[in-house]
Order: sequence, then structure tokens, then C-alpha cells
Amino acid sequence: MPKIDKEFTGQTVITTFEMTPGTAQDLMDELTNAYQEFIRHQPGFIGAGLHMNDAQTRIANYSQWRDRKDFQAMLRSPEMRERNRRISALCSRFEPVMYEVVEALG
Repeated sequence: MPKIDKEFTGQTVITTFEMTPGTAQDLMDELTNAYQEFIRHQPGFIGAGLHMNDAQTRIANYSQWRDRKDFQAMLRSPEMRERNRRISALCSRFEPVMYEVVEALG
């Protein structure tokens, strides 16, 4: 389970996906399966959350990794490259961006 904490020293990745309402649930299913079957078992994975907007045109994925290299190794694996081809077919675009936690409020 991800925890947003200012003291977190690992890698935070926020990925946004854009799609039509007609493919939103299919994409959510594909992402959920990727996490359940593959991503969560990769070295350095800490946790993730998937969010869908009300219009079903965007999905945001928040994930935490022990290190940037762990995330990059997962992305470069043959398994994830194949999954990303399926994911790409379900959306108009997606973009993973690496972030550092600067502040956590609440």
C-alpha cells in the first residue's frame, strides 16, 4: 500500500492514461491484472493505486518503488513490454512520470 510521506526516499511514479469511456473499464481491468499478476512481484515494488475520473476518460496510477532502477527494470522486462502494447491499444496515450515527494499534508 503506498503511503505518501515527506521522508520517503524511493521513487514515486504517476502515470496518466487517456481513453474513451468505451475502453475505460477494459483498460482498468488490464492495469489491475498487470499489478496482480506481474508488477507487484517485481523487485523494489512498494505499492500502487489506480484512480478513474467520473467521465471515464482518464486513469491515474500512483506507484512507489524502492529505487528508480527497479521501476525502469520492470518497464524493460519482456513481460511488461508485451503488457504495455496491450495497454497502449486501449488508450489514446499514457505517460509515466517520475516524481519526488516534496511535501505531504493531511
